[in-house]
Amino acid sequence: MTPRVSRRGLLGGGLAAAGAAGAFTVGRLTDEAAAQVALDRSYDFRGAHQAGILTPAQDRLHFAAFDVTTDDRDELVSLLQDWTAAAERMTAGGSAGEVGPVEGNPALPPDDTGEAIGLPASGLTITFGFGPGLFTDADGDDRFGLADRQPQALQRLPHFPADQLVPEQSFGDLCIQACADDPQVAVHAIRNLARIGFGRAAVRWSQLGFGRTSSTSTSQDTPRNLFGFKDGTANLKAEENGAADQHVWVSAEDDPQAAWLAGGSYLVSRRMNMTIEVWDRQPLVDQEQFVGRTKGEGAPLTGGGEFDEPDFEAVTGTSPTMAVDSHVRIVHPDFHDGARMLRRGYNFVDGTDALGGLNAGLFFIAYVRDPRTHFIPIQNAMAKNDALMEYLKVTGSALFAVPAGVAPGEYVGQALFA
Repeated sequence: MTPRVSRRGLLGGGLAAAGAAGAFTVGRLTDEAAAQVALDRSYDFRGAHQAGILTPAQDRLHFAAFDVTTDDRDELVSLLQDWTAAAERMTAGGSAGEVGPVEGNPALPPDDTGEAIGLPASGLTITFGFGPGLFTDADGDDRFGLADRQPQALQRLPHFPADQLVPEQSFGDLCIQACADDPQVAVHAIRNLARIGFGRAAVRWSQLGFGRTSSTSTSQDTPRNLFGFKDGTANLKAEENGAADQHVWVSAEDDPQAAWLAGGSYLVSRRMNMTIEVWDRQPLVDQEQFVGRTKGEGAPLTGGGEFDEPDFEAVTGTSPTMAVDSHVRIVHPDFHDGARMLRRGYNFVDGTDALGGLNAGLFFIAYVRDPRTHFIPIQNAMAKNDALMEYLKVTGSALFAVPAGVAPGEYVGQALFA
């Protein structure tokens, strides 16, 4: 027989517990409501600049680089037109195709793969870029009549010291960056764009990412990388007046040969494997010296809070308070003529390697106005002198020119073909 419990007993003896449970329920519902608002959010595909650059960084990434498999210029243009139409539909929360995943003729393959049925837009942004091979291929051929419009800065990135590049994880003629707050939405976007590209472009390599490693808006907290440190504290933010014009967006005067790129940017991708098991055995004091920040708050070792500028002149005893080979010092704009970059990287964990260690690290993405001034010198300094490089192995590398935003009635990159 089930014991009877009086309502008085429940309300009396259980008041404290009920109050705590109620508070928890309210808090949980509030969090769930905020999460739902984030998932319902959508960003316009068309605009002055492509979304996915200054857009507040979402939590998930699916990035893909493509080799163009056709030599026909008209087919390349039709591919970009098809991708534009599909991207505009998907970023609005719709299907990749005009018909939909289950609405078409059942005797034909659907024009959408269907795994995003019922899912909201989830803040999806889709950003397109053009690699050097689109202008002149590996054999020096100008397949599409674009060689004379290749930006001077759009060359394969140099082989930096300590690079251990895997060709199958590097380079590409085209790239697509899909970011969203739901991983399935991001994967759905790349999967369908790759399907649409069949016969005209093929995936060369791709990368899934989670847990953004930088903030692109002052409304976002600074996230942490897989070393456990806050990452991207000094990252360029969308709210900084004039900073994007100075460091991110290409000007028509930058390169007369590539005036079509005005309002666009350059996307640098670097796949940085972390030797996590070795890092995890280092003392905390050494980890902080390598980075140049405290692991907890993320403040510079020279004092202050997370967002205070480091004092590179500070001395403790007879040595600099911040080691001269610390990451913060090596990459700081003070030592690179004020150059800054907009970072949009993500953590990745791709299972384990042959030795049982995590195949994990940082998929580094940065948008810069000119890689020759805003990335290559900084990466050279990091590769040669940064203490963190002992725990990093760069296995993938690519550079893409990212066209300006898409105006109504246009397709992405249309100015290049005009």
